Amino acid sequence: MVWPMATNSSPDQRNLPSVSFGFEDVPVPEKAGRVRDVFDKVAARYDLMNDLMSAGLHRVWKDIAADRLNPQPGEAILDMAGGTGDVARRLQARAERARLRRGGVPAHLLVADINVEMIAAGLRRGEDGLSWLVADAECLPLPADCMDAYSISFGIRNVTDIPKALREARRVLKRGGRFVCLEFSRLAVPALEPVYNSFSFSVIPTIGKLVAGDGDAYRYLVESIRRFPDQESFAGMLRAAGFAGVGYTNLSGGVAALHQGWAC
Repeated sequence: MVWPMATNSSPDQRNLPSVSFGFEDVPVPEKAGRVRDVFDKVAARYDLMNDLMSAGLHRVWKDIAADRLNPQPGEAILDMAGGTGDVARRLQARAERARLRRGGVPAHLLVADINVEMIAAGLRRGEDGLSWLVADAECLPLPADCMDAYSISFGIRNVTDIPKALREARRVLKRGGRFVCLEFSRLAVPALEPVYNSFSFSVIPTIGKLVAGDGDAYRYLVESIRRFPDQESFAGMLRAAGFAGVGYTNLSGGVAALHQGWAC
């Protein structure tokens, strides 16, 4: 008897809706677990790898994002996909400087991330008055209209359902609340793409293998950037989710883009 060739997917799985995981399309229920596995592997060296991959530029971009959010004393601020707390600490420092100038109570910074290992890496750096929450951007265990501001840096492209995550961001924001998203984007100068692609697909996975011990994880991260919507398309998604005053600023020629909007 000749048995049918074994497959990794049952017929039901093959019929499930798919979503991008880098250049691969996978069933929707699989993506979150795969993304979690990627960040489990790289959490311990995540901040170092950011420095190496961007030649330190990610620090400048995050400072710009923190300035744009303009955190104030007494505000409740959610830093989603906040991982090690790198951005939250910037926001906290700016809010505290404003408090020392004008008075008031400290801002409340909540760092949320779906990945336990990333949160653990952040806690090892010290709590520093931050609050920490393991949570999914698509289904936050928070009441509506509870946050004054919401930031997400280099995380939105990793969620399974981006429009759903954006609607959830709008739900937890108070009316008039500020939204800022820092994400890798599309180059504004297409002629630079061959050099950029060569660096991305050859150098970054090699650095990832040498420093973080996992080249495949960083190959996924590079591929996920290419599958993420361009600046105008993502701005349209923000408007559809209920944000007003939507705009974006290209950083480093579009290597990254800073998106912003207000909950309306």
